[in-house]
Amino acid sequence: MSACTTPPGPANVATGQTPPASKPVPAKPATPDTKDGKDAQAPTLTPVIFSALPGWGRDDMRAAWPAFMASCNVLAKRPDWKESCTIARQVNADSDKAIRQFFEAFFVPNQVVAPDGATSGLVTGYYEPLLHGARKRGGPYQTPLYKVPDDLVTVDLSSVYPELKNMRLRGKLVGKKVVPYATRADIERATSVVGKELMWVDDEVEAFFLQVQGSGRVQLTDTQETVRVAYADQNGYPYKSIGRYLVDKGELTMSQASAQGIKAWIAGHPTRKDELFNANPSYVFFKEERLPDPKVGPKGALGVPLTPQRSVAIDSRFVPLGAPLFLATTQANSDIPMQRLVMAQDTGGAIRGPIRVDYFFGFGAEAAENAGRMKQSGQVWVLLPKQAPTR
Repeated sequence: MSACTTPPGPANVATGQTPPASKPVPAKPATPDTKDGKDAQAPTLTPVIFSALPGWGRDDMRAAWPAFMASCNVLAKRPDWKESCTIARQVNADSDKAIRQFFEAFFVPNQVVAPDGATSGLVTGYYEPLLHGARKRGGPYQTPLYKVPDDLVTVDLSSVYPELKNMRLRGKLVGKKVVPYATRADIERATSVVGKELMWVDDEVEAFFLQVQGSGRVQLTDTQETVRVAYADQNGYPYKSIGRYLVDKGELTMSQASAQGIKAWIAGHPTRKDELFNANPSYVFFKEERLPDPKVGPKGALGVPLTPQRSVAIDSRFVPLGAPLFLATTQANSDIPMQRLVMAQDTGGAIRGPIRVDYFFGFGAEAAENAGRMKQSGQVWVLLPKQAPTR
C-alpha cells in the first residue's frame, strides 16, 4: 500500500545488546532505488520491559487482537513464531486482560534504535480512497487506471543470487538486455499500455493519489457496482514525494505539504499539474478485486487484509513484516498521545528507514482527512517471541 513496491521478507536486524547486523541490501529496481546513494544500515533492537512502553496498560488489546491473529495466519508457518501463534488460538479474544497477559508472557518488546542513535522517527498515514468511474471511457471518465503492461519484466534476483533475497529488478527487454521501464511522464504516451485500461475515473488528481495509497475502491456508474482496485505492480522507479518537490521549489512550507495542502496548490496552479505529477517517476499498475464485504480492508504486503487503525506499513529491511509493534506517537496534526499496539502488515515505496511508520486509517472521508494531516514524530517497539533467535 501507500505506493507499494515488492513486498520484502523479514528484515535482518540485531536484537538485544549484540552489534548491528551486516548491512541489508536495499531492493533495487531497474532504476536504482537508493536514498542519497547510501546503503541502508541496520538498527539495533534494544529489549525493554513492558512497563517501559508508554500507554501499554491503557491500550485496548481487544481492538488489536484480530489484526494479530491475521498476522499469525502467515507467521505461524515460521519456526520462531509457531509456538506463540498456536497458543494465541486459545486466548479469550473478548478479554483485554487475557490478551495482555499473553503478550507479556510470550513476547519481548524491543525498542528500535536507528544507527545514528535516534529513537524517534516519522509517522505518516494512509487510507483506502473512493473514486468514481466507469468501465468504458466517456463523459467525465477520461483518466485511465492501467493493468500491468505486457512488456514489464520483473526478475527475482534471488533465483540467481540467493544473497539478494527479496530483491527484484523491473524493466523491459530491448534485445537481450533489461533496461529501465518508462517513467510516469512517458507511460501514458507509450503504446504498451494501449488496451491495458482497467477502468476510467473522473478525477486525474484522485487517480494520482490512488497510486500513492496503493489501492482503493471505485464506484462504477455504468454497472452500478463498487469494486476494489489493488496494487498489481509498478514501473521500477523509486517513489518521489511531490510534497517535498513543492517544498524544495518554495511553493509550500513543510507544514503546508499535507495531502490537503497539495490538492489546494494543484487547484490554484492547474497548468503545472503535469509538472508536479511527473516529479514522481514511479507509476503503479492495478488489478481488480471483488468487494464482498465493505468492512474488510485491502490486503497489504503480508497478504492479509489490513485492519483500520491497527495495521501499519514499515520498511521490512529493518522491521519484520507481520510482527506486532507498539507505536507511541500523537494523533494527526495534534499533541494528543496515540499509543497502541499495531501490526506491521504492509510496506510502501515511500516508507524508508528503521523508525518509519505509515499508519492505516481505513476507508472513508474521516480516514482520508486524518491520513492527509498525519505527519507526527513517534517511537517504535517490536514485539518478538521470547524463543525467537537473535537476528
